[in-house]
Amino acid sequence: MGTESGSAGVLLGQAGTLNLQTGNLLNWGRLRKKCPATPSEELRDCIQKTLNEWSSKISPDLLQELPETLECTLAQAIEKINPEEREELKVSACSALGVDQLDSVIIAPPPTEDGINISLEYLQPYWAELENLVQNKKIVAIGTSDLDKALLEQLFLWAQVKPSSNQVNLASCCVMPPDLTAFAKEFDIQLLTHNDPKELLSEASFQETLQESISDCQVHEWTPLWLLRYSVIVKSRGVIKSKGYILQAKRIPAS
Repeated sequence: MGTESGSAGVLLGQAGTLNLQTGNLLNWGRLRKKCPATPSEELRDCIQKTLNEWSSKISPDLLQELPETLECTLAQAIEKINPEEREELKVSACSALGVDQLDSVIIAPPPTEDGINISLEYLQPYWAELENLVQNKKIVAIGTSDLDKALLEQLFLWAQVKPSSNQVNLASCCVMPPDLTAFAKEFDIQLLTHNDPKELLSEASFQETLQESISDCQVHEWTPLWLLRYSVIVKSRGVIKSKGYILQAKRIPAS
């Protein structure tokens, strides 16, 4: 592990961007901690296992190149969708699964300090990009996560492509807020529930996971930029066929 970790540390010490893709978590029993794990535990576990496997397979050529962008992906874990099965599946990731169009994408804003709410101005550039993908037929439906009634209404009135759904965190309310329920019903917005923590992967948590896998890396220089969780569900049965994570992290060298 020492030499492998050392090679990974050298690469991470020179690169500016890390793209990590776990592949299908259901493919090879990588998550052996407690079951069921919390979403954050599952994420940390699969990031660590992916980093460990990737570190053990670093080629000498890669060490010669010292690329600016590292692709931490395991070929054996990537599972493309059979085109003949596409109609039977509901998909929420594109290039990773070899499909032309996603059925649904839900955007979840980063956590804020207590008492501070996400503004419409913050959401607008991200939503405009999602609208562009809908108009280019890359996504069928787009939705939101953890928006209260006021912000969901502001977004709905401003948006060209309206949100089709809004996820509500079960931890924050046992009962759906009546004003949100009434608004969603009036404008045909599906209300869904989730049990993710406010922050699925904090900077500190990512750095700890990186440290556990690659001990001689300057982990304090790395921060996660965005995280995508995808799933493939068999429509008729509601069974998860595939699920995984894709994340991008950036290195900001200490001055």
